[in-house]
This record gives sequence, structure tokens and C-alpha cells, in this order.
Amino acid sequence: MVKVLAVDTFGTVTDWHTGVSTVLAEQFPTVDASQLANDWRDTYAPALEQIESGARQWTLLDDLHRESLDALLRDSYDITATSTQLDTAVHAWHVIPGWPDAADGIRRLTSKFVVSALSNGNVALLAEMAKHNGFDWDFLGGADLWRHYKPSPEVYLGIARLMQVEPSDVLMVATHAWDLDAARACGLRTAYIERPREWGPVHKDETPNPLDDFRATGFDDLADQLGC
Repeated sequence: MVKVLAVDTFGTVTDWHTGVSTVLAEQFPTVDASQLANDWRDTYAPALEQIESGARQWTLLDDLHRESLDALLRDSYDITATSTQLDTAVHAWHVIPGWPDAADGIRRLTSKFVVSALSNGNVALLAEMAKHNGFDWDFLGGADLWRHYKPSPEVYLGIARLMQVEPSDVLMVATHAWDLDAARACGLRTAYIERPREWGPVHKDETPNPLDDFRATGFDDLADQLGC
């Protein structure tokens, strides 16, 4: 029986591409902001892997985002960004808009379950994101609580420990197969949320695993399936 829902944030509850590309267009009007947003997002996994491999010490996602954008602009776009431009771009991740179904869907789910964000964002980022979008989380599971990034087992097992439940009592909810596969390997149950517009005009095929316990078109659909 599911007791806790652990919900990914970037892409699953929020439309990061629209939010980030809009700010990038304002700050760097000479570039294709949509492409820059996707290129920036592509630096995400390699940066986290450096932390998890031990190649560098623990670093907040905000700082990793700033470093990667600065390097990307210089190396691929021949742009030297100002400190203000970088700060403004990084802050865009704090206030990216939620998908239309997310806020109400989270409220429905909290009527029956403990519902936590489980994100590679830090707690301060998640708190601002929640305030901006009206996400009524029961708990903010930011990566800085564990000083590890998904798909590290410490994150998935960490939320179960904090909630004082077994891993099998936790339902990981995400739009990324890698996230769900890692959670399932730790004993969590999984729910795949379809977000075909996550990358804006670029379609990146996310093939859900048939082992997922649920597959939903959005949070209202998931709430219906869970009887909320």
C-alpha cells in the first residue's frame, strides 16, 4: 500500500523549457533561446555525475547551473555573460511555471497521501518554486538534505527513512525513465507521467518501463488512478 508520493520537479511538475528559455531570450537576445535552454539542460547530468563520482566535492545545483551556463556561453556561443545575466538566468529555475494540471493535482493527492517533492534542486529553490506555483507539498525533499543527487540510492532511500516507511511504501512519480528505474532498483514503486512537451519543440522519446506501477497523462489522471 502506497503511503508516500515522492515527486520529481523539473519536467514532471514544471515546464522548465518555457520558463528558462523565456528568461534566456531576455538576457541573451542574439541567440536561439530555445536551443540554448536545451543545451544548458544537456549539461545537467554530466555536472551531477562529477559530484556522485567523487571527482568534485558537494556543490549546490544553483552553483552547478551557473558554472555550466557560463562555460556554455563562452565555448559554444562566443558570449561572455555578466554576473547579473548569469544570476538572472540561474534564478529562472526557481520560478519556472508549473504544468497546468500540477498544482491542483498535488492538492488532490495530498488528500490521501503524504506528498513530497524529491528533486535535485536545493530546498531554497524548491521553496521558491512552490510559492510561485502554489504547490502544496507536505515536504520539500531537496538534494542538499542528503548531499547527493538522483539517481544516487541515498536520495530514494533517504526519503523513505525520513518518512519512516519502507521503500515499497513510496511511489516515485516522474517523467524520466532513468529516475524511475533508479527508484525501482531501491525498492520504490513507480509512476510515469507523460510530458511530451518537456523539451519545447524538440521531441525526446522517453520510453516508460513496463515495470512501472502506473502510467498517467498528468496529475489528474494519476489522482484518479490512486482514488483521490
